[in-house]
Amino acid sequence: MKKLAVFASGNGSNFQAILDEVKSGALEAEISVVICDKPKAGVIARAEAAGIPVYCFVPKEYETKAQFEKEVLTVLQQNQIDYVILAGYMRLIGETLLSAYESKIINIHPSLLPAFPGKDAIGQAYEAGVKVTGVTVHYVDAGMDTGPIIAQKAVEISNDDTADSIAAKIHEIEHILYPKVIQELVTK
Repeated sequence: MKKLAVFASGNGSNFQAILDEVKSGALEAEISVVICDKPKAGVIARAEAAGIPVYCFVPKEYETKAQFEKEVLTVLQQNQIDYVILAGYMRLIGETLLSAYESKIINIHPSLLPAFPGKDAIGQAYEAGVKVTGVTVHYVDAGMDTGPIIAQKAVEISNDDTADSIAAKIHEIEHILYPKVIQELVTK
């Protein structure tokens, strides 16, 4: 069974969706560790409640990105991690992790990439007035949301949608699509 490390910076709703699928048996993998860069993030309580070890670090306590990534890499290696799953992790992955986990780091992004990369993609789509946005699962490379696309799912935006209602639609799709894509990857 493949071992996953979930990287998250926030509430952890995608982590929870992945965990729920693992528990149900629909996702044949194990979440071995959660890596978090925000000591007060909601994902920490979710992971601890599930008995999953959490490694939390504060990047500004390190002189360089390579230093904290080396420490994270040690944790990944100690846990024999097969895949790194980014679930609302709000930092770019650096060369240390990219080279150690080439084609083994995936991310979910709340837009139909290449449209609206980076922060607040839902707000960007709403402000642009587009009629369709969506969700993209992609491999991670050195750029911001530029890696090869694995899967996408469109979400229609109606005239009466708000940024919050669009976000709700996006999250609903994310929580179904991401575990499904992970399952396809781990059973290849």
